[in-house]
Amino acid sequence: MKSIKFFAVIVLQCTWGMGATLIGLFFFLKNRKKPHRMYRGSIETVWDNKWGGLSLGLFIFTPNADPEYHDKVRVHEYGHCMQSILLGPLMLIVGIMSAIWGSHPHFVRLRKEKNIRYTSFFIEAWASRWGEAVTKEPAIWD
Repeated sequence: MKSIKFFAVIVLQCTWGMGATLIGLFFFLKNRKKPHRMYRGSIETVWDNKWGGLSLGLFIFTPNADPEYHDKVRVHEYGHCMQSILLGPLMLIVGIMSAIWGSHPHFVRLRKEKNIRYTSFFIEAWASRWGEAVTKEPAIWD
């Protein structure tokens, strides 16, 4: 039964979530020499990136960090995979909003100065909640 669920995730990401998956394929190929593995119907790549994690359709990219942090980021990014399955092509809007919240200097400074958690932004909290609900593992909440 588990393999049927994971197969469904793959099919949905390659059809309804095709836009994000194609962009994810580009990042996957760019990081083809990094370690990869299947994680709940997605393809996880452990990369050396200052951004931390990234989710693009079928592909999730997790930081090369201590195991506890890595695992929590992986669950969060898997939550974004679930968002992609729900939203399909609209995930592009979510991805843009997430990227701006995560990397725009104004929001980086605002989070630091006001001690605001990254997951205070509703899209990021949604990803952590869904990741935890689906995987039954803890997600990142910082």
